[in-house]
Amino acid sequence: MALIAAGLAAITTSADAAIPNRWGFAHVNVLSGIPDPAHQAGSWPAGFNVTVTSGGVGQYFVRFPQIGVPLGGVAHVTAISQANIWCQVQRLGTALPDEIVVVQCYRYGGVPVATPFSIVFEESSGVAPVSQALGYVHWNGSAIGTTFNSSGAVNTVMPTGTGIWTVTLPGIGSAGLAGGIQVTASDASLPARCKVSAWAPIAAAQRIQVRCHNATNVPLNTGWYLTYQFRRALTGGVAPPQYFGYTFDNTPANPGPYVPAPPAINFNSVGSFNEIQSAAVGQRLVTFHLIGVLPDNVQVTAFGPGPEFCNLVSIWNTSGMEARVRNVACYNAGTRLDYASMVSYNSAV
Repeated sequence: MALIAAGLAAITTSADAAIPNRWGFAHVNVLSGIPDPAHQAGSWPAGFNVTVTSGGVGQYFVRFPQIGVPLGGVAHVTAISQANIWCQVQRLGTALPDEIVVVQCYRYGGVPVATPFSIVFEESSGVAPVSQALGYVHWNGSAIGTTFNSSGAVNTVMPTGTGIWTVTLPGIGSAGLAGGIQVTASDASLPARCKVSAWAPIAAAQRIQVRCHNATNVPLNTGWYLTYQFRRALTGGVAPPQYFGYTFDNTPANPGPYVPAPPAINFNSVGSFNEIQSAAVGQRLVTFHLIGVLPDNVQVTAFGPGPEFCNLVSIWNTSGMEARVRNVACYNAGTRLDYASMVSYNSAV
């Protein structure tokens, strides 16, 4: 599938109030209690906090207060570790009025392990202006579970091989690559990793290939969550939040600093720029200029046809309106190597 260029339409601030209905994010750095207050926010009323309890080793029950939805929504999670660790969603649920996201983290090979991670949940309905787009799909392992498309069109998923699916998001297409994508595995019992393996938009639709693997590098049929964003935050809104961006590190061998192209894959909500440079083999420093405002959240997804996966080496740094993701690390099995990735930065402000 070819990677082709696209221009950006001008952003509009006349947002639909129905997108999103509810959202929340957190940096989970505790086994139980209230995680990092500086990096959690959501559409709940003032006075509430995200809370966490532990299940088995590497299993976390993340409770987003007052935003529970019995059916619907999408969640993404990114491990924060200096090792070859990933996190996945086991399931979404409610303990009304709260939303519960159950997260399980593994080291490569399938050993459960405790680690910090970054998480986001969002649920939307309604339509968006044509200059923006948001779409998501939850594939439950055999069919579409929940889905949303800001054009009002119907998303589809076509299995095309073991551990491979083609997702079509009609009505929000582009003449070339434009926007950002995040994918997270969803499996209640098996270790699973999922990623974007190809992307070939057309004017009528976004066409995205999802690829998943098991605890090692064997293709796996499993569930997953996918979100596509174009000039909207991963949390679903725009203006607010005023500060968000996304970028596609599509030339990971470039030592940089470089600004990814075409411009439509490197969006910065205040019109500044995002840049990427090498920090070491398999590690990338990603800087979002002039949009770094607490509280905030970062998500990362690997891109490419192989079994590689990516995480965050440490919590990102936010100061002076700069957000520095130090670093995105990508792995094949236990080895860090230079692989493409997609990074989404989202402030609550």
